[in-house]
Amino acid sequence: MRELRIRMLVGVFVVAGVLSWAGARLWNAIGTLPSVPLAAPIVLAIIAVILLSTALSIRSRLKAQRERDPEAKGVDPLMAARAVVFGQASALVAALVAGMYGGTGVVLLESLDIPARRDQAIYAGFSVVAAIGVIAAALFLERVCKLPDDEDDHDGTGAAPTT
Repeated sequence: MRELRIRMLVGVFVVAGVLSWAGARLWNAIGTLPSVPLAAPIVLAIIAVILLSTALSIRSRLKAQRERDPEAKGVDPLMAARAVVFGQASALVAALVAGMYGGTGVVLLESLDIPARRDQAIYAGFSVVAAIGVIAAALFLERVCKLPDDEDDHDGTGAAPTT
């Protein structure tokens, strides 16, 4: 399984933000702008909490195993792999959503004197912050579940080095 790349997440964020900004400006020229739902930052924050709690749970289990605690519950490798895949998927979607609401929020900044638009800009801003929280929690979960490198595998072939 490959690690998440920050560059890729930033790229998704920027592309989605530019496209969303252009689409929102076009839509705003027509006279209407799709609203940013109040539930968007709430749902993203819930996903971030779930990812963070999963990472903390796995980390505490692994720590108990390393300390040879007799009551330690093991970490099922398949469950850890599923958690990492969920985290990676969540981070990619969060980067897309953050770009989308970020682009829309930039357009909404032009009309903060209208109360409804100001509320939408606030929701968009909170959505971007919550999406960054999802990305941070996903990266933390991935780091917790990362297997230690094999000390004997220096050339990447799986064979021990010759002396």
